[in-house]
Amino acid sequence: MDFSAKTVLVTGAGSGIGRAIAETFSRLKARVLLHDINPAASDLTTKMGAEFVPGDLSDPAAVRQLAAAALEKAGGRIDILVNNAGFQHIAKVEEFPEETFTTMIQVMLIAPFQLIRAVLPGMKQNGWGRIINVASIHAVVASPFKSAYISAKHGLLGLTRTVALEAAPFGVTVNALCPAYVRTPLVEKQIADQAQAHGLTPDDVVQKIMLEPAAIKRLIEPSEIADFVVYLSSEPGAIITGSAQMLDLGWTAR
Repeated sequence: MDFSAKTVLVTGAGSGIGRAIAETFSRLKARVLLHDINPAASDLTTKMGAEFVPGDLSDPAAVRQLAAAALEKAGGRIDILVNNAGFQHIAKVEEFPEETFTTMIQVMLIAPFQLIRAVLPGMKQNGWGRIINVASIHAVVASPFKSAYISAKHGLLGLTRTVALEAAPFGVTVNALCPAYVRTPLVEKQIADQAQAHGLTPDDVVQKIMLEPAAIKRLIEPSEIADFVVYLSSEPGAIITGSAQMLDLGWTAR
């Protein structure tokens, strides 16, 4: 597939899933705008042939500035938006810091809304667009000690479906990816956090919590998620919109 005529904005692209998505689109000749909160991620752009757009998604004003900067770099047109950035915090509801809860909702739900709001008019005008929200199996099921993350991801799925209905007449598809545990720095940190929360060893967390519900007993590789994003962004993917794509190794089949 040739994406040489497309401009892609990927948030949280400094590592993990976002980086794999940015690298894959770069190999397919797309113009890639790589976002990350960490300025060190700008070092990746030379290797990828991408352009760096920094921004703190926890600050609504900074998100608006990010959107404006990305659109300016792209000449007013973003063809593919991948809302990927996120982070995790593990705590009992009664011990969950209110400020952390609010920040997580901003980063993983409100910021995607802000970016969609900014790029959608251009997509509608062009008669083509792809919006892909990296959610989680936790967009459809819950787990203890993750109240903010699960609230944000459930909301992101609702946002996905609503925008899909509004955008469909204009040639724009909107989908959510709902993967099980992917081999990323975020998941590696969760292993340690959940070990403490559940009183388990790290190995037990992987086997008894992360992989126990899955039919296929392994972690997903970031490149596998990236390949699926490419498919949804392709012309054959045009028939899919408003969906929660369960990339979960059979996690939710029970």
